[in-house]
Parts: sequence; structure tokens; C-alpha cells
Amino acid sequence: MFRTGWLSNLFKKIPDISTERLLLRRIRITDAPDMYEYSKDPDVTKYLLWDPHPNIEHTRNYVDYLQDRYRDGKYYDWAIVLKSSGKMIGTCGFSAISAEHRYAEVGYVLNPAFRGQGYAGEALSAVLEFAFRRMQLNRVEAKCVDENESSERVMQKVGMQYEGTARSALFIKGQFRNIKIYSILREEYLKKGKPF
Repeated sequence: MFRTGWLSNLFKKIPDISTERLLLRRIRITDAPDMYEYSKDPDVTKYLLWDPHPNIEHTRNYVDYLQDRYRDGKYYDWAIVLKSSGKMIGTCGFSAISAEHRYAEVGYVLNPAFRGQGYAGEALSAVLEFAFRRMQLNRVEAKCVDENESSERVMQKVGMQYEGTARSALFIKGQFRNIKIYSILREEYLKKGKPF
């Protein structure tokens, strides 16, 4: 599996992932309005490394840029889409992958209008299933600013374990922030089974 180019080959045609309520698929140009709906919100980005999108054109340009990253097999994020309506409500995927160490870091963002319904956990659980069964990774970790309790709850819900806090680890929105680190190992995930 871990031969040269396996990662880019896998993500050049990023596979769809289906859950009970969600479809995780490639982000499309037509998703720009749905993405802008939450990406313009300062509350969504206050704990993230990126700033709110200033206008829909910015979002369209970003989504267009992602198409090139997908074609090169260098973008590892899925759109989170509601099966019931086809609406894109966020993203979930890998922000970093190491084939050598069989490790990945995951991240997710969700439209605030759809929080509190278990969608982030459902999407993250599906990505973990992909990581451990399809990609044969050994470890997946996630990080959040220590004040981001809702993100931390998602990590806990899918069975990730708290490992510690990196003090003043990232400079976000004008200040150094403490970053909580969670992880789950392949053997732990396979033993527990999917939480969703």
C-alpha cells in the first residue's frame, strides 16, 4: 500500500464515503454558496488558522483552487453533504498525512446552523474508518484550541484520547494559543468499532 505515489493516486479521485445521513464527497464549484454561508462567519473561524471569507468571490476562487489540488492528489478533505437535501454543511478530512509513519491529522468545520445534531461526529467517524481500514494508518490525531469545547467533544465522541496540551503552540488571531491534542490508534479503533 505504501508505495511511491500511493497517496496522490488515492486522492486524485477522492472516493465518496456514505454514512446514514451524510455523503462525504469531493468539494465542487457548485458548493461555493454553501461554503461561503459558514466561512464568512467570524464565530466559525475564531479558533481556526484562516480568516472569514470576505465575499462569495473569495470562496469561489478558493474552491476553484481546490480543484487543482484534487487533480494533483494533494488535497485530502471531503465536503460534508446532507443526503436529505444535498446541502453542503462543512468539510472533514486530513490536514496532514505521513506515509512513512502511517499517521494523519484530521480536521473539520461545520456550518453553525447544523451543530448539535451529531453531524461532525458522524463525518469524523467515517473519515477514521477510511483512515484505518482503507489507508491502513496506525495513528490519527486531532487538535483544537483549548477553549474550543465543542470541537473537543467531537473528538471524545469518536473515541479519541486526550494526550496533552501544547502551551502557546500556535499564533491565532493575534495571540498565542494553547492547543489540545487528541489521538486514536488503529488497534483501539478496530477494537471499539464505529461510534456512529
